[in-house]
Amino acid sequence: MQIYEELLERGLIAQVTDEEGVRDLINNGKATFYIGFDPTADSLHVGHFMALCLMKRLQMAGNKPIALVGGGTGMIGDPSGRTDLRKMMTTEMIDHNCECFKKQMSRFIEFGEGKAMMVNNADWLRDLNYIEFIRDIGSMFKVNNMLRAECYKQRLASEEGLTFLEFNYMLMQSYDFLKLYEEYGCNLEFGGDDQWSNMLGGRELIRRKLGKEDAQAMTITLLLNSEGKKMGKTGKGAVWLDPEKTSPYEFYQYWRNVDDADVINCIKMLTFLPMDEIHAMESWEGAELNKAKEILAYQLTELVHGEEEAKKAETAAKSIFGGGGSENMPETALEDGDFKEDGTIDLISILVKAGLVTGRGEGRRAIEQNGVAVNGEKVTDVHASYNKDSFNEEFVVRRGKKNFRKIVLG
Repeated sequence: MQIYEELLERGLIAQVTDEEGVRDLINNGKATFYIGFDPTADSLHVGHFMALCLMKRLQMAGNKPIALVGGGTGMIGDPSGRTDLRKMMTTEMIDHNCECFKKQMSRFIEFGEGKAMMVNNADWLRDLNYIEFIRDIGSMFKVNNMLRAECYKQRLASEEGLTFLEFNYMLMQSYDFLKLYEEYGCNLEFGGDDQWSNMLGGRELIRRKLGKEDAQAMTITLLLNSEGKKMGKTGKGAVWLDPEKTSPYEFYQYWRNVDDADVINCIKMLTFLPMDEIHAMESWEGAELNKAKEILAYQLTELVHGEEEAKKAETAAKSIFGGGGSENMPETALEDGDFKEDGTIDLISILVKAGLVTGRGEGRRAIEQNGVAVNGEKVTDVHASYNKDSFNEEFVVRRGKKNFRKIVLG
């Protein structure tokens, strides 16, 4: 099976501007393609996962990836799917986040001469002459068409409205495609469905700037299935690829706990298991479906964190939920400053420190709702506290059914 047909079978392609052109490019390893990542944090998260896996698949098929980090567009902020203005970041924050992205991306794609490259659109966006840009690029965009674009709809409908700053985002992203086409021969763009209008804008800009006949076969835009966006929504904040933000165990557990209805789709879209193996899983139910979740969790944890961490996370999960001990369980270390003057620390503070709740209010509610246990015994007293001697022996705190932490003294 060739790569384009595999992408279709895995459910990764939702819409294409020129299917025959895309098929020819990527099946024959002729694509120099890009995917953009705005550096809104210092770590990628599972919402980026599908894009990273796609880049890896296409590189394995002989195509050349360009990871475009938005050091320039990040100063504006993508309005797609938002009802409010993104928090403004300093250039120092943006540049730091871009460096963090490259380290994480290197686990998925191979950078180097003739291989993948990372490009920062700050190189051409930050020093733009605004008057020249608006005359040259802005004159090619019709405001009437832009206002109908999907990426602006939620902002236009919101009470806050759409700022002129954000209105420029489509022009900036379209200009990215033009620059990458001119400087690196980039002939293909991938993105989520919320980016469709921006992607079409870039394609049209190249065709108008360089001539329809010259650019027509080379400016093909492909749309990824939107499932990747859903994967980033956990209800308790993002699941990060940085192990300092989301431990390998937590990462494993996130995938181990996906909904039954989603597990096979996740395996198709995100793992590199052969399709015949995956098709065999489609009829699995009950305990077999739980096995599929374990396969998914292990495969993705190994991809992001390596084989050793994946094995540790798998062992810890099986030990904990099989009634075993706390070996390989994620740990949280308490420091002297975490204790009060009387040498005690309350349970709510432990929950917050361990990252099992986001704040004291949530911790109080979790205890009041019988959702917290220490060493297997439920705790219902919101004022429960412990001295340092309590941690000389095993001290495991659990929030809900599946979130555990071993608490130790630092």
